Amino acid sequence: LFLATSIILSAMMFQGAGHMAIVALHILPFTSHVYALDLNVDDQESIKDAGSTAAYNMMTWYKGNGTDNPGFISRSWWEGAALFLACLNYWHATNDTTYNEEVSVSLQHQGGSGGDYMPSWAIGVGNDDQMFWGLAAITAAEYKLPNRPSGDTWLTLAERVFYNQKSPQGGGWDTSICGGGLRWQKDVWQSGYTMKNAVSNGGFFMLAARLAWYTQEEEYAIWAEKVWDWSTTVNLVDNKTWAVADSVRAGSGGPDGCGLPDSTRWTYNYGTYLSGAAYMYALTNDSKWLNITNSLMESLFTTFFLPEYGGVITDRCEPSGQCYKDANWPIFKGLTVSWLADIALIIPSLKEKILPKLQVSAEGAAKSCTGNGQNLCGNRWWYGGYDGQNSMENAISGSQMMSAIMVKFLDSSSKPVSTATGGNGTSDPSAGTGESSGPAQLPPVTTADRAGAGILTVLFVASMIGGVVFLFRGP
Repeated sequence: LFLATSIILSAMMFQGAGHMAIVALHILPFTSHVYALDLNVDDQESIKDAGSTAAYNMMTWYKGNGTDNPGFISRSWWEGAALFLACLNYWHATNDTTYNEEVSVSLQHQGGSGGDYMPSWAIGVGNDDQMFWGLAAITAAEYKLPNRPSGDTWLTLAERVFYNQKSPQGGGWDTSICGGGLRWQKDVWQSGYTMKNAVSNGGFFMLAARLAWYTQEEEYAIWAEKVWDWSTTVNLVDNKTWAVADSVRAGSGGPDGCGLPDSTRWTYNYGTYLSGAAYMYALTNDSKWLNITNSLMESLFTTFFLPEYGGVITDRCEPSGQCYKDANWPIFKGLTVSWLADIALIIPSLKEKILPKLQVSAEGAAKSCTGNGQNLCGNRWWYGGYDGQNSMENAISGSQMMSAIMVKFLDSSSKPVSTATGGNGTSDPSAGTGESSGPAQLPPVTTADRAGAGILTVLFVASMIGGVVFLFRGP
């Protein structure tokens, strides 16, 4: 009883008084599981219980509810998109709406006054950062999250990201180096500006493909083809070995004035291109895209689901225990398993290949999410237990994993929708212009905001004087 009471009281810190009763009812049935994340991957209720626990622990990290800037995570702005993507996937997998209001309010507010996820309070937004918010918005549309009573639709928000990223004026598609592609960063003063990385371009490819799928409009499909062709030309994606590199830069040794690709491997780089290809196949029924999907998926499996780690999905930073060095890294595999689950729904013939990989990884994650008697999730799911690396990012991935294995029990009725299958096609015709039919109001400037702005100004000036220091800030 004491433990249950403590959980309910802690819920007040992130849910607010208005939702405390809901959280109390939601958590009490699962207090018996608080010392172990019990999971039977063949039992639907067991997965839902584990998913409920994982989602709750993930949301204890979120402190933005009830503030004047809902959805904002100061440690890394893009991680708000990752958090709400996990909430959307949890709702989609279990029908539990506990977190939907927080997701809805935050997704719209973080769009900013232009509705393109370039809000004034997010300093130094990269193309990948913006893209993840666009993916969260199109996911909300695909899962039929009700649009807000006023303001932009989820489709409009996703479209505005697309139009911003295809535009050189928006810091998007750029032909001045490497013949095309998105730079990692939008602003010349940011370290990484000269880099064209896989997650930005793979994410743009995925967003274009999903918009094409959702709207059935040709422009998005044309751009998806364009991004794919460019990515294979500069060998971000090697369409012979199906390896996905991390990035390319201006230089010698590669085509179109690009250097040779950085061969660092990350799960989510593979996942972005894989998901985009799957949506293109679902849209076109063209065997070309099915072959690409199968090839990328096999490459993902052989690169990251390794026998020496029990077949559990493993990013390259994990064996040495170094993933904690960058807070973003532990999120990558959680995003990847969520995209695999979606692929199993939109291409049912691939479900039998995907599900065993998800189940083995989920069993590993359940053993990892047992930390401190509170189901805290560690980073190394193959470790056989909790590895002590508690973080919001590990909690996000743990929640994504529990939602992903629910795909075994989901049928065609759970398939992401398009406008042809009941999706809301309402869209602002000014999308991409930087204007919005219902601009969100910026939050009042607080003392903390002024202090933060002062610190950022000092850091910026120092960086310009001292030169650019490359810092892998992700994603």
